[in-house]
Amino acid sequence: MVRLTADLIWKSPHFFNAIKERELDLRGNKIAVIENLGATEDQFDSIDLSDNEIVKLENFPYLNRLGTLLINNNRITRINPNIGEYLPKLHTLILTNNRLVNLVEIDPLASLKKLQFLSLLDNNITKKPNYRLYVIHKLKHLRLLDFKKVKQKERIEAGKLFASKEAEEEARKVPAKTFTPSEVQDISDSLKAEQAPKVVAPTPEQITAIKAAIVNSQTLEEVARLEKALSSGQIPAEFVIPNYNSDVTARDEKADTMDTDDQNKKNDAQDQNQTEDTAPIEELDTCGLLVDLELCREEPSSIKDVAPFSVLQL
Repeated sequence: MVRLTADLIWKSPHFFNAIKERELDLRGNKIAVIENLGATEDQFDSIDLSDNEIVKLENFPYLNRLGTLLINNNRITRINPNIGEYLPKLHTLILTNNRLVNLVEIDPLASLKKLQFLSLLDNNITKKPNYRLYVIHKLKHLRLLDFKKVKQKERIEAGKLFASKEAEEEARKVPAKTFTPSEVQDISDSLKAEQAPKVVAPTPEQITAIKAAIVNSQTLEEVARLEKALSSGQIPAEFVIPNYNSDVTARDEKADTMDTDDQNKKNDAQDQNQTEDTAPIEELDTCGLLVDLELCREEPSSIKDVAPFSVLQL
């Protein structure tokens, strides 16, 4: 984008046009914002800002001489409500091929008391109901609208149609978006298409396997089913290749389970060893009794000495 600087204004072509008006040519510079027009020192009758990227019709200095403003092929969506204060003698405004949409957006042009020639062709606003009559009603001095003469009959009709403020407000309302039954059906179909599972084309290996299965089929029904699947590009369930990621996930989960089981077994073994190491005193006493009995067998003469001790332990 290029800024509209004083240097650009001074270097741009300026000449006398076909109707002997002094004109400044600023077209085709990719200008996005109107600014610094004070550098013209109000020396031009006509300024051409066509083929740029201007969005707002604003930021004008006081230009008492300017009568014609050409702003074709821009992106105008908004007009300064007080534009008439800065361009008091503007009589021609060409806004062909811009982005004005609603009737309320041209209301600021009513402040241009001298405006006689206006073009809004190739703006969406021209598709609004009663567009022409509304513009004629708002701009009382208009003589030519979209290069068509404004007739007295249209003025009368516009005056009757918009005789009340309520009628004007109704015309300016932005209608809510409505859908016809066909549009609703189209939206429904598109949603179903998005939700439907995508059909994956069979791989060459799957095609070979399906053909082999057709050759080896035992029934005509099986042959017909496989041929239908092959012609439609659908893969029969028995030929679907398992998802690698799913298999990896399953194997990982199985490995985790096995690791957990092994760990549990190790923990159980450790607990059992600890239990054996800390046996109750009674078991130790019993082992002591057995030792005493062995001694008794080896030395019968000492039975009297050992027996009482053993009985007490039992």
